[in-house]
Amino acid sequence: MLNLRKTLIAATLMSGFAFLAAVPSTAMAYDENSTAAINVDEQGVGLKGFDPVAYFTVKAPTLGNAAYSASYDGVTYHFASKANRDKFTANPARFAPQFGGFCAMGVALDKKLDGDPQAWKVVDGKLYLNVNKEVQKKWLEDVAGNLKKANMEWPSIKDKAPKDL
Repeated sequence: MLNLRKTLIAATLMSGFAFLAAVPSTAMAYDENSTAAINVDEQGVGLKGFDPVAYFTVKAPTLGNAAYSASYDGVTYHFASKANRDKFTANPARFAPQFGGFCAMGVALDKKLDGDPQAWKVVDGKLYLNVNKEVQKKWLEDVAGNLKKANMEWPSIKDKAPKDL
């Protein structure tokens, strides 16, 4: 029954979201073989060095500074200021990107695609990324529906390598 459900969901989603076939392979997560649930660069930095708190305070992607760093769930985050770092360390789950910083639309489609810190949205107090702004436009057409699908898919894919999805 689970396979039938997944097949039906996939067929429905792929008919409406064929644009993902056009996403270049370089848009996949940094390490296509990694089974990590959090998207990091080769140094273990999340959000490609962007400050996760800035999305909530200045409402814009802001490059962080390695001088203001903190770790959460084994990932290092950079911050634009000591104040932002301190806000993060007081409540890291509030600021960390959802789906481990992978593309929210990709997760809705049972994929782990790289997250672009420039293609972002805060929804209900949570930070979501998309692989690029074109995919984000599609995601924004039905945020509630896409988040519902992504929240259903994430537990089954979070520990899988992107190349296996």
